Amino acid sequence: MSEPRLHVLGIGNAIVDVLAHAEDSFLVDQKIEKGAMTLIDAARAQEIYSAMAPAIEISGGSAANTMVGIASLGGKAGYTGKVRDDQLGEVFAHDIRAAGVTFSTPPASDGPPTARCLILVTPDAQRSMNTFLGASSGLAATDLDRDLIESASITFMEGYLFDRPPAREAFFEAANIAHKAGRQVALTLSDPFCVDRYRAEFRRLVKEGVDILFANEQEITSLYEVADFDRALQHVRQDCRLAALTRSEKGSIILRGDEVHVIDAEPVTKVVDTTGAGDLYAAGVLFGLARNLDPATCGRLGSLAAAEVIGHFGARPETPLQTLAACAGLLA
Repeated sequence: MSEPRLHVLGIGNAIVDVLAHAEDSFLVDQKIEKGAMTLIDAARAQEIYSAMAPAIEISGGSAANTMVGIASLGGKAGYTGKVRDDQLGEVFAHDIRAAGVTFSTPPASDGPPTARCLILVTPDAQRSMNTFLGASSGLAATDLDRDLIESASITFMEGYLFDRPPAREAFFEAANIAHKAGRQVALTLSDPFCVDRYRAEFRRLVKEGVDILFANEQEITSLYEVADFDRALQHVRQDCRLAALTRSEKGSIILRGDEVHVIDAEPVTKVVDTTGAGDLYAAGVLFGLARNLDPATCGRLGSLAAAEVIGHFGARPETPLQTLAACAGLLA
């Protein structure tokens, strides 16, 4: 097996995030479910956008955020996702490449416009996401770069891909290519509502096709349909090689075989915006795993990356994570 050229390749919905502050009353008026990710159509996207306060636009999407985090740690990251040849498609491509991530998926020349996620951040730092998948849902197996997948130590995919059949097929094809090349496959469950929609498929995937699983407390208890987090731990440790489970201010737990690593949350002066916290946690853990670091160090890298991103507005690091990790003694 050849030496990997990339630490991690991310595959996901290529989305431009549109972030704005909002009061809880705005969510009520717009009938937006607080703290959730809701899929919307083009008309609903325009309706919410027109009512939003002034916003910041930046390339986003769960796996894309994670790849930017890996690049910020000094890692070699790549990304596969579909955009349209429109203004937001250009914004996405420019942003992710400028962050140091390899991105070469050809844009679509027809069909729906580039996806966008309208993110409302309330004063308690909770984010409520309203996502129009647009061109991103057109990602298909034909968009995959086999050489890129085979060149990555880990291929990381988001559960959101399951919302459209072509993207779901691309998911399985990418996992198959990675495993045939002797590489690892990682999955994030993405959202409790995503788990509810595809629980049976995810359970099978975790048991048969995923080496590394990321989930938060709600997602993992939903996956196994248990009310108790400890019971969920016992299930997942039987199903996959490594699981990294986040618990907000309680930190995280990394399970590998009989090992249980309890990772404290990194102290934060003030939580400003939780957008991207899970994505950046995954960046730290995946980067550490790709470099063969021990699980505890991987978890600490994840906590450090998550703490950086929740201390400011937006889902991308403002301070180079490589610098923060070196100062914390986590990277040489």
